[in-house]
Amino acid sequence: MKIDWANLGSKLGLRGSTANALANFKKRNDDARRRVQQLQDQPQSVDFAQYRSILKNQDVIADIEKQVNAFQPKKYDVNRQIKAIEAFEAQAVRSAEETKSKVDAELKDLDATLKNIETARPFEDLTVDEVVAAKPDIDERVSQLVSKGRWQVPGYKERFGDLSVL
Repeated sequence: MKIDWANLGSKLGLRGSTANALANFKKRNDDARRRVQQLQDQPQSVDFAQYRSILKNQDVIADIEKQVNAFQPKKYDVNRQIKAIEAFEAQAVRSAEETKSKVDAELKDLDATLKNIETARPFEDLTVDEVVAAKPDIDERVSQLVSKGRWQVPGYKERFGDLSVL
């Protein structure tokens, strides 16, 4: 099975640590494939007849040939590595699901905000009573300023200029 590594992250919508973990896995995969290819390209048999014709000490050649023929590759239990890969896969799936749920919640929130913006009345059409109903602390602040004899909002002139000339 051939994996399209270049498009895998974008097709799955991976970001952050999940995308980094996938990139690291791809690098390890490429390194392992390269090493296997290098080992497969090396000769796998020894021509003992050639060594017998060249070297005088036939006992050494016989001993080495006996050891080579008796050699059995060591068998490894790969269950530990498989479990580690499965744990990595499970973590990647959990991370992807968390990312998906966060993105879905964000999209839902943005959709609600967009609907609110689209259905909002223009500012010019709002009445003072509607503004006070939406934000009651405005009424409290105005009452506080009026009770202190202040009829202007602090910072208004600095921000919007003095309109008394008009």
